[in-house]
Amino acid sequence: MEHFKNQMVVEFDSISKNESFARVVVAAFVSRLNPTLEEIADIKTAVSEAVTNSIIHGYENRDGRIRIETYIVEDTVTVIIKDYGIGIADIDKAMEPMYTSKPELERSGMGFAFMEAFMDELFVESAVGQGTTVTMRKVIKQERKMTEEYYAMGQKNKAKEENQNRK
Repeated sequence: MEHFKNQMVVEFDSISKNESFARVVVAAFVSRLNPTLEEIADIKTAVSEAVTNSIIHGYENRDGRIRIETYIVEDTVTVIIKDYGIGIADIDKAMEPMYTSKPELERSGMGFAFMEAFMDELFVESAVGQGTTVTMRKVIKQERKMTEEYYAMGQKNKAKEENQNRK
């Protein structure tokens, strides 16, 4: 079994006002990895799309619950968004760009395409009448952090040398 270094679980009502809450709570949890603004924006957008899909398509704007599990293992963030709604009959069709099951609501049909574009991995599982689980992963780049750490070490060494030269 995989060892998780940190995890968060939150569950909330399937109302559109909670979409922004979901984005922010996941972003706040992920912030401990010191991601770039672009990485945070990518994660927030993907979470927003998944939660909106649950509200609009999974529950068809009816009462329901949405569960988000977020795991951090090393430099990888995994976000699992689950609803207990109507499910998806044809996942492949639903994942096609521009496809929407709700054209009357003027939906763009780009939700899964955005999730796929902004995250490193996307998996969708669904059963009609039981709900949908969207699992997304993103690796937070470590090169930038290492550069910052080396810079900080260099600054400390420079200050140490200056102090020694003053003596």
